[in-house]
Amino acid sequence: MKEYIEIKKSEEYKNVTVRFYNEKDKPFKIGNKMFELNKEAYMNGYNWDAIFNYYLGKHNPELLEELEPAPEGGSYFAHYPLTPENEKKAEKFAEIIIDLIENEEKLYEIVKNEAKDIEWD
Repeated sequence: MKEYIEIKKSEEYKNVTVRFYNEKDKPFKIGNKMFELNKEAYMNGYNWDAIFNYYLGKHNPELLEELEPAPEGGSYFAHYPLTPENEKKAEKFAEIIIDLIENEEKLYEIVKNEAKDIEWD
Protein backbone atom coordinates (compact mmCIF):
# COMPACT_ATOMS: atom_id res chain seq x y z
CA MET A 1 0.00 0.00 0.00
CA LYS A 2 1.13 3.57 -0.61
CA GLU A 3 2.60 5.72 2.17
CA TYR A 4 -0.39 8.06 2.11
CA ILE A 5 -3.06 5.44 2.79
CA GLU A 6 -3.72 2.78 5.41
CA ILE A 7 -6.53 0.55 6.58
CA LYS A 8 -6.93 -0.29 10.26
CA LYS A 9 -9.35 -2.68 11.90
CA SER A 10 -10.32 -2.05 15.49
CA GLU A 11 -12.01 -4.73 17.52
CA GLU A 12 -12.17 -2.25 20.40
CA TYR A 13 -14.13 0.36 18.42
CA LYS A 14 -15.77 -2.24 16.18
CA ASN A 15 -14.82 -0.43 12.98
CA VAL A 16 -12.56 -0.53 9.99
CA THR A 17 -10.96 2.77 9.01
CA VAL A 18 -9.39 4.06 5.83
CA ARG A 19 -6.91 6.82 6.63
CA PHE A 20 -5.69 9.13 3.89
CA TYR A 21 -2.74 11.33 4.81
CA ASN A 22 -3.28 14.32 2.53
CA GLU A 23 -0.14 16.10 3.74
CA LYS A 24 2.24 13.42 2.45
CA ASP A 25 4.32 14.66 -0.49
CA LYS A 26 2.35 13.33 -3.45
CA PRO A 27 -1.19 14.14 -2.25
CA PHE A 28 0.00 17.52 -0.97
CA LYS A 29 1.42 18.47 -4.39
CA ILE A 30 -1.75 17.26 -6.09
CA GLY A 31 -3.84 19.30 -3.64
CA ASN A 32 -1.82 22.43 -4.46
CA LYS A 33 -2.39 21.90 -8.18
CA MET A 34 -6.13 21.39 -7.55
CA PHE A 35 -6.19 24.70 -5.66
CA GLU A 36 -4.42 26.41 -8.57
CA LEU A 37 -7.17 25.14 -10.86
CA ASN A 38 -9.99 26.21 -8.53
CA LYS A 39 -9.68 28.37 -5.43
CA GLU A 40 -12.55 26.49 -3.74
CA ALA A 41 -10.44 23.32 -3.87
CA TYR A 42 -8.27 24.09 -0.85
CA MET A 43 -7.41 20.47 -0.21
CA ASN A 44 -7.53 19.94 3.53
CA GLY A 45 -9.22 16.84 4.91
CA TYR A 46 -12.62 18.51 4.66
CA ASN A 47 -12.34 19.18 0.94
CA TRP A 48 -10.94 15.70 0.32
CA ASP A 49 -14.13 14.54 2.04
CA ALA A 50 -16.14 16.71 -0.38
CA ILE A 51 -14.41 15.33 -3.46
CA PHE A 52 -14.55 11.72 -2.25
CA ASN A 53 -18.27 12.07 -1.50
CA TYR A 54 -18.82 13.50 -4.97
CA TYR A 55 -16.71 10.85 -6.70
CA LEU A 56 -18.17 7.91 -4.79
CA GLY A 57 -21.70 9.19 -5.27
CA LYS A 58 -21.12 9.25 -9.00
CA HIS A 59 -19.05 6.07 -9.46
CA ASN A 60 -19.39 3.83 -6.38
CA PRO A 61 -22.44 4.87 -4.34
CA GLU A 62 -22.47 1.53 -2.48
CA LEU A 63 -19.26 2.63 -0.73
CA LEU A 64 -21.15 5.51 0.88
CA GLU A 65 -23.48 3.09 2.69
CA GLU A 66 -22.52 2.99 6.39
CA LEU A 67 -19.55 5.31 5.74
CA GLU A 68 -18.84 7.78 8.52
CA PRO A 69 -16.28 10.32 7.32
CA ALA A 70 -14.09 12.10 9.86
CA PRO A 71 -11.99 14.68 8.05
CA GLU A 72 -9.31 16.75 9.73
CA GLY A 73 -6.91 19.37 8.42
CA GLY A 74 -4.05 17.00 7.58
CA SER A 75 -5.87 13.74 7.04
CA TYR A 76 -9.13 12.14 6.14
CA PHE A 77 -10.66 9.16 7.95
CA ALA A 78 -13.45 6.96 6.61
CA HIS A 79 -14.98 4.69 9.25
CA TYR A 80 -17.18 1.70 8.56
CA PRO A 81 -18.75 -0.63 11.15
CA LEU A 82 -16.61 -3.74 11.41
CA THR A 83 -18.19 -6.42 9.21
CA PRO A 84 -16.64 -8.59 6.48
CA GLU A 85 -18.64 -6.67 3.86
CA ASN A 86 -17.42 -3.32 5.18
CA GLU A 87 -13.82 -4.55 5.25
CA LYS A 88 -14.18 -5.14 1.50
CA LYS A 89 -15.68 -1.66 1.11
CA ALA A 90 -12.73 -0.14 2.97
CA GLU A 91 -10.29 -2.00 0.71
CA LYS A 92 -12.17 -0.82 -2.39
CA PHE A 93 -12.26 2.77 -1.13
CA ALA A 94 -8.51 2.68 -0.46
CA GLU A 95 -7.95 1.36 -4.00
CA ILE A 96 -10.02 4.23 -5.39
CA ILE A 97 -8.02 6.81 -3.44
CA ILE A 98 -4.77 5.27 -4.69
CA ASP A 99 -6.08 5.29 -8.26
CA LEU A 100 -7.05 8.96 -8.00
CA ILE A 101 -3.68 9.96 -6.53
CA GLU A 102 -1.63 7.84 -8.93
CA ASN A 103 -3.70 9.08 -11.88
CA GLU A 104 -4.07 12.65 -10.70
CA GLU A 105 -5.31 13.91 -14.08
CA LYS A 106 -8.68 12.41 -13.06
CA LEU A 107 -8.76 14.78 -10.09
CA TYR A 108 -7.68 17.76 -12.19
CA GLU A 109 -10.44 17.04 -14.70
CA ILE A 110 -13.03 16.85 -11.94
CA VAL A 111 -11.85 20.16 -10.47
CA LYS A 112 -11.83 21.82 -13.91
CA ASN A 113 -15.12 20.45 -15.19
CA GLU A 114 -17.29 19.44 -12.24
CA ALA A 115 -16.31 21.72 -9.34
CA LYS A 116 -19.70 23.43 -9.36
CA ASP A 117 -21.30 20.09 -8.43
CA ILE A 118 -19.06 19.55 -5.39
CA GLU A 119 -20.06 20.77 -1.92
CA TRP A 120 -16.72 22.32 -0.95
CA ASP A 121 -15.91 23.11 2.67
